[in-house]
Amino acid sequence: MMTVKQVSELTGVSVRTLQYYDQIGLLPPAKYTEAGYRLYDDAALERLEQVLLFRELEFPLKEIKTILESPAFDRSKAIEQQIELLEMKKEHLEKLILYAREIKLTGVKAMDMKVFDKSKIDEYTRQAREKWGGTEAYSEFSEKDSHRTDAEREQLQDKLMYIFAEFGTMRGKSPESPEVQAQVKKLQNFITEHMYNCTNNILRGLGKMYGGGGDFTMNIDKVGGNGTADLAAAAIEYYCTEK
Repeated sequence: MMTVKQVSELTGVSVRTLQYYDQIGLLPPAKYTEAGYRLYDDAALERLEQVLLFRELEFPLKEIKTILESPAFDRSKAIEQQIELLEMKKEHLEKLILYAREIKLTGVKAMDMKVFDKSKIDEYTRQAREKWGGTEAYSEFSEKDSHRTDAEREQLQDKLMYIFAEFGTMRGKSPESPEVQAQVKKLQNFITEHMYNCTNNILRGLGKMYGGGGDFTMNIDKVGGNGTADLAAAAIEYYCTEK
């Protein structure tokens, strides 16, 4: 565990900023001491890493919070996109630096406006936002989630993970079996009722994330046992194909 001061010294983020992140629910500490001091564990630091990367990419705090809390968010895939976007920004800055140096050496010259063109970066950011949650389903989830308390969000997450725990009891069954397929339908109905309209197309995408080896796979296998995520992913694929 690290204190807020230690996290501040490690990351360069001011104590006041960390306190504000806690106040708005963006980065709650792992726990508080009896005296009310914030303590951060590895999971909290990993979340802070994501916050800082999104901030570096100029995402507003409210949007970052919604992205990180979206059930469609996959940390491993997000980091790949963040790296790509950061590399694009680096290339853009290097071109600007080179251009500025040329002006310094040669004096004022005819403006090459192409060096200021950020359309490629803007388009990639737009596409990334869609993958991170900038869709109709994302908007619906954001609207529903805005009316929930932290306790209600935690209860909702627990109920969702319980569905995967039930998948875990079926690991010896075929993904195509009626019982497993009924569980897929239960999952789809739950997401539609509490989060967003979970169409078969969206469900298929979720299934691929569940079995994709990222945070989702790890968390699902944690509650259901090894192989639960693979079972859910295969069952969802069959369900969506048959439908």
